Amino acid sequence: MTGERRCNPLNLVLLAAAALGAGVFVFVEARGPSPLIRLSLFRNWVLSAGLAMSALVMTVMMATLVVGPFYLSRGLGLDTAVVGLVMSTGQLIAALTGIPAGRLVDCFGAGRMTRMGLVAVAAGSFAISVVPSGVGIAGYIASLVVITAGYGLFQAANNTATMGDVGQDQRGVVSGMLNLSRNLGLITGASVMGAVFACASGAIDTTAVYPEAAAAGTRVTFAVAAGLVIVALAISFGSRARAAPGSEAPLHEDTAFRSTELRGAL
Repeated sequence: MTGERRCNPLNLVLLAAAALGAGVFVFVEARGPSPLIRLSLFRNWVLSAGLAMSALVMTVMMATLVVGPFYLSRGLGLDTAVVGLVMSTGQLIAALTGIPAGRLVDCFGAGRMTRMGLVAVAAGSFAISVVPSGVGIAGYIASLVVITAGYGLFQAANNTATMGDVGQDQRGVVSGMLNLSRNLGLITGASVMGAVFACASGAIDTTAVYPEAAAAGTRVTFAVAAGLVIVALAISFGSRARAAPGSEAPLHEDTAFRSTELRGAL
């Protein structure tokens, strides 16, 4: 996130190469006798929505890891050790919410908990974008806790809904696709959200950005993040409208797999 804020031709070439590679992959898979990924899988609205939402949420989560340290160090003036402690709060909350999130999914259904998790992530992102810098560490930590708790709930619910809607012979492939969507979200978050912060802060070198600029860049970045989660919510409601009746019913004891078991497989 340093250097001149201009379009690098190499970046455009790499982006074009990535798009071309994706197109070639789809072309080959559509015509191969034994495709690695059956493109017909994407006709499943629950699967397609789950992959899209996973990528969007991971984009937001990466923003907390990429932009957050700049805000804490440059915007709030914290030293490196304190920044590390504040950042570790989110990871601790995500770890602690894993098992309770799985139980909530088992009790209330994957669809409902998916949307509840998205609402929490959106609320936490919006809070960061509007909380004044004068509130200090407390305001950021409170918002981060809401984001990561929502993320933990979303992950358990979205994985359960996505994996539960495919046949046993495709669960390995779909599990890999979920991991791919998360990685794509992380890459997008690191690049796009970092670029949003750099542009919004108006700094050529973000390591030397002024506190006011760092705060402004963070607010814009997390406002964009909240917008991305709202898009994910719209996708969730859209897939719900196309899903079969009864898809919101809670999971039962005789379900082929439960969300608490699923986390060990992903």
